[in-house]
Amino acid sequence: MVKRFKLYVLLTVLMVFILFSAIALWTCYQAITAEAHVRYVGMMNIASEKIAKTIRGMEMNAMNVFDEVEKHLDSPESVIAALESKTSLNPEVRGYFAAFEPNYFPQKGTWFEPYVVHVDSSAFELRMVGSARHNYHKSDWYIRAKKSNDSFWSDPYYYYDGTDISGHYTTFVKPVYDSQGRLACVCGADMTFEWLSKELQRVDEEFRDNDLLNRYLLSCDGDFYTVVINSDGSCIASPEDKGVSMTQEQMVNSLTQKKIGKINLDVKGVPSTVYYGPIDHVNWFVAIVVSKQDMWSPLSKVGLALLVVAVLGIIVVWIVCRRLKYAETE
Repeated sequence: MVKRFKLYVLLTVLMVFILFSAIALWTCYQAITAEAHVRYVGMMNIASEKIAKTIRGMEMNAMNVFDEVEKHLDSPESVIAALESKTSLNPEVRGYFAAFEPNYFPQKGTWFEPYVVHVDSSAFELRMVGSARHNYHKSDWYIRAKKSNDSFWSDPYYYYDGTDISGHYTTFVKPVYDSQGRLACVCGADMTFEWLSKELQRVDEEFRDNDLLNRYLLSCDGDFYTVVINSDGSCIASPEDKGVSMTQEQMVNSLTQKKIGKINLDVKGVPSTVYYGPIDHVNWFVAIVVSKQDMWSPLSKVGLALLVVAVLGIIVVWIVCRRLKYAETE
């Protein structure tokens, strides 16, 4: 009789622990999912604000250069002097240019595009890059500037001319008009994505060192990184070459509509969740890539703790039942 009672008690306790563990794990799953969403969307918004602030600073510096060119449209030499006088405004800018309309200065002919380019952190040199080979009048950014009559950031592109300025760029562009209201030139500030990759690395380091994200015992291990993607889902900047391509139709549609969202992806063979959202002023998006193993690390810790508690509880019940048996035999 005691043996049956003991078995009944053990089975009852086991079922209670299984039910309790299932409810606890489901509750933890819901809580961790909600917390992860709030955490990574918040991080994404902070990263977006930091990048947008840097971009606004670059825009202001570039506009100062463009305004200086606009004030000195009386001769080619004064335009060049205006470009050279402002090259130290932003070390992240690779070069400033003024691409003129055909024969705006008759002595300069069809292609007149002075380009002041940084050759290192402090020195710069003047290059004349306009030519039949580099017919900037047919470039997308030039045509768009003439149509829009406003400043904008170009889509990322690769420029190659066989020199040391070849590389991946984005350009802040603005049409410049003379005192008679004629389009004189399209000015631009060329930037590579090195500054953006460094900015992303700094952002990730700040997140990993943040006390609010690391104060809890069950916090994640920090297996995430931030990237910037274009509107077509291609990666244009990432820390330490941790690129990711996100071309799924669902995500591209969200990017086109500039929505905040998330998607599950295999990133270089690692199951991951990607949170993404738009950046102000540019047609780019911030995306935080989080490995699922890291995201569910707290849940595995909770599950292990529940398993330990369940085993200990069953052992305690077994000991109590054993003592009851001995007590009855006495």
